[in-house]
Amino acid sequence: MYTSHAGHQVHDSAINSYFLADKLEWQDANDGSALAWDLSGWIGGDIDRLLLRSEGERTNGKTEEAEIQALWGHSISPWWDVVAGARQDFKPGAPQTWAAFGLQGQAISDLDIEATAFIGEAGQTAARLEADYDLQLTSNLVLQPTAELNFYGKNDPQRGNGSGLSTSEFGLRLRYEITPQFAPYVGVSWDRSYGKTADYAREDDEDTQDARLVVGVRMWF
Repeated sequence: MYTSHAGHQVHDSAINSYFLADKLEWQDANDGSALAWDLSGWIGGDIDRLLLRSEGERTNGKTEEAEIQALWGHSISPWWDVVAGARQDFKPGAPQTWAAFGLQGQAISDLDIEATAFIGEAGQTAARLEADYDLQLTSNLVLQPTAELNFYGKNDPQRGNGSGLSTSEFGLRLRYEITPQFAPYVGVSWDRSYGKTADYAREDDEDTQDARLVVGVRMWF
């Protein structure tokens, strides 16, 4: 998830870098223990940056979902970037490559948003909207609600994705910042599939919704 502690300092031409492990966690899923990650980072100046994103999940030692994105980001204001590049899916199903473009930034203080559209192989299209908010409870405790919605332009039975709103994920995580850069956390996550995506899940004897206890660490540098 996009995070910039001070926005773009447009008069600074220095090359900087930033890495965030927003989620690096164990999950108590319905079908077994899962390990999930949501990583992002960038290198560049205040106007143009190379951005990397990766997220995925392994359940019972098997990779169920994995993707990486490489994007160019261009600042259009101190708090917003336009992004464009490529996304590579490794799982589920056969590998797939997408063109990606969108926006990322802060709508209000501590509310981070990513809105990305994708054009894939065989005319497939997709979109993803992500948001999270940091609510400072004490000097060390932070409550973070999160939301993610995934949409597809047409059915993809091989990968289990239906057209329209495909999946949602909502989470609530409470972290304790030992330092600003390192914080263990506990929380809950609720996943749900919709429409044809839910039908594909039922055909494979999979759950269409899943509430999970999560335990992990968040760190940045």
